[in-house]
Amino acid sequence: MSFTAPSNFSTRPTLQGTFGMSASTHWLATATAQSVLERGGNAFDAATAAAFVLHVVEPHLNGPGGDLVGIFATAEDPTPQVLMGQGPAPAAASREHYLAEGLELVPGSGALAAAVPGAVDAWLLLLRDHGSWSLPEILDYAIDYARNGHPVAVGVCRTIETVQQLFIEHWPTSAEQWLPDGKVPQPGELIRNEAWARTLQQLTAAASENEREAGIDTARMLWRSEIGRAVAEFAAQPHRHSSGSDHAGVITAADFQAFEASYEKAVSIEFRGHTIAKAGPWSQGPALLQTLRILDGFEAVEIDPSTAGGAHNILEAQKLAYADREAYYGDSDNIPIEELISANYADQRRTLITETASEEFRPGQLEGLTPFTPPLRVEYASSGMGDTSSGVGEPTVRPTGETRGDTCHLDVIDRWGNIISATPSGGWLQSSPYIPEVGFCLGTRLQMNWLEADSPATLTPGKRPRTTLTPTLVLKDGKPITALGSPGGDQQDQWQLLYLLRTLVGGYQPQQAIDAPALHTTSIPGSFWPRTWEPAGAVLEDRLGTEVIEELERRGHRINRSGGWSLGRLSAVGINPDTGVFYAAANPRGMQGYASGR
Repeated sequence: MSFTAPSNFSTRPTLQGTFGMSASTHWLATATAQSVLERGGNAFDAATAAAFVLHVVEPHLNGPGGDLVGIFATAEDPTPQVLMGQGPAPAAASREHYLAEGLELVPGSGALAAAVPGAVDAWLLLLRDHGSWSLPEILDYAIDYARNGHPVAVGVCRTIETVQQLFIEHWPTSAEQWLPDGKVPQPGELIRNEAWARTLQQLTAAASENEREAGIDTARMLWRSEIGRAVAEFAAQPHRHSSGSDHAGVITAADFQAFEASYEKAVSIEFRGHTIAKAGPWSQGPALLQTLRILDGFEAVEIDPSTAGGAHNILEAQKLAYADREAYYGDSDNIPIEELISANYADQRRTLITETASEEFRPGQLEGLTPFTPPLRVEYASSGMGDTSSGVGEPTVRPTGETRGDTCHLDVIDRWGNIISATPSGGWLQSSPYIPEVGFCLGTRLQMNWLEADSPATLTPGKRPRTTLTPTLVLKDGKPITALGSPGGDQQDQWQLLYLLRTLVGGYQPQQAIDAPALHTTSIPGSFWPRTWEPAGAVLEDRLGTEVIEELERRGHRINRSGGWSLGRLSAVGINPDTGVFYAAANPRGMQGYASGR
C-alpha cells in the first residue's frame, strides 16, 4: 500500500453481514430501510420507504417539492441505470422574465427558483418497476412520523432559528408550521407535519383503487394533477425571495402534468480495475470521472489525500474538472461528454498541474466549441464571508433562506444483489413558503442555471438545471460492488473522490475511508446563490496535520481550517466480490448518519 496507513482509530466498525445493508444521513431512515428488508422487501422497496421518511425527518435538507438523482443495478441486470428525478424549468421560466423582474441571478429562495418537483414521481416510478411492496405499505412509515411526530434533529432547529424572522415577517404559513406556539422547536421535541400526512394518505387511497402497479400509476396521476394544481395556485402569490424583493412563482399545473421521471444510461470510466458510474452532464457527476482520469496519471503515492503532495494534486485536478463543469455541462444532447471524460483529454489537462496552486478559471479547449466563462464573483472565506461551515451536509442558511451545503443521502443493498445509491434534495423548509394544503414547499434548483445567454446551463423553459446531486455506483468485473454518496452541494463528488482513492488505491476499509481527514476546493464557481468562488481556496479538516497544511499554504493554497470533524456526510454499502459478504459504513460527523445491516 502506497498511501499513508489509516489510523487504527475508527469511530465505528465497517458493518458486515450476509443478509442486506442500509445506510443514510438519518438513523430513522436507515432503520426504516432495514425494517423493509427484514420484512421481505427488496432494496428498491427499502430505499423508497426510507426516502419518504427523509422528507419528514430532514425537512431542512430535502422535501417532496424537491428533486432526486439515483443510480442502481438490479440482481437480474448489473448494468448501472440512472433514476432521473430532476424536474425541468417551468414553461414560463425564461431568462427574459427573470431579467425583467430586476434579477441578475436566479434567487436562492422563493418560488422563482423552483424547478418542477421530480423526487416523488421518481420514487414511485422506481417502486412500480423494481419494487415488490404496495404503495400503502411503503408510505406507512412516513405517514406515522408525519402524523404522530418524530424527535426533531438539532440541524432542523438550527435552520428554523436562522430563518424565523423571514417566516414571521414574510412567510406566515411557514411560521405556523415550523414555529409551534411561536417558538423555535428544541432538539428532541416531537414535531409533526399533519398536512403532509394527509397528502400521503391521499396517495395511498388512490393507489388502493387498483392492483399494485396500476395503483402506483394512479397515485402518480393524482400527484401530477390535484396536488400539482394546489402547489401552482399557492406559488402564484407574490412572496419574499432571497433577492430581498417580492415575486410570484411561474410554475403551473400544466408543468406538473408534463413531467414524468425516467431512467437514463449512466456514464462511466475505468479506474484502477474498477468501473465508476455516474449520471450524465445534466448533473455534476462527470466531473468526478474527469478528476479520476487526471489523477490516474499519477503514482499512488502522489494522490494520497493525507499528504501535502497528494492533497495538492487532488485540489488542482478538481479545479480543472469543475472549470469544465461550468464551461460545458448542461441539459443538452450536444455535450461532448465522451471527449471530456477520455484519457487523452485528461492527459492534456494534467500538464497544467504544477507545484503551485492555481488561482485561475481554466476550462479546456474543445474543437469547435467556445467554453463558457461565468461571472466570477470573488468571495474570500478568510474575510468572514465565505462558506466554511457547510461541511457535514447540514445547510449553511442565511436569514433570507438562501442555502448552501444541502441534501441527504441513502444507500441500500439486499440479499438478492439489488443495489441503489440515491441523493434526494431540494424543497427545504427554508426554500419557499410552506403550502398548507399539501404540506410541503417548492425547491430552489433553478439557482444552478445562469441568466447569461451563452452558457450550456442558461435558464431555459423545459430544460433541467445542471444539478449538484451525484450518487455513485462502483463495479468490478462488470458487477456492482459499492453504492455511495454524500450531501454537500459542490462538495459531494469532492468528498466521494477521497473515499474512492482511499478504498480503491490506498487499501482503506470503508469506515476508515469515511473517518479519514477530508478536504475540498472552493476555487470553483459555486452552484448556489450568490454563486461566488474563492481563487486558490481550500477547506481542510485540522486532522490533516500542521505539516501538511503549512506545506499546502507554501504552495499557494488559501487554506480555511474547518475543525477536526466537519467535512462530509458520506455513506456506502456494498459487497466483497471475493467473499460475497455485504458491508456498510456511515459518516460520524454531525452524529446523525448511521448504517445498519446483518
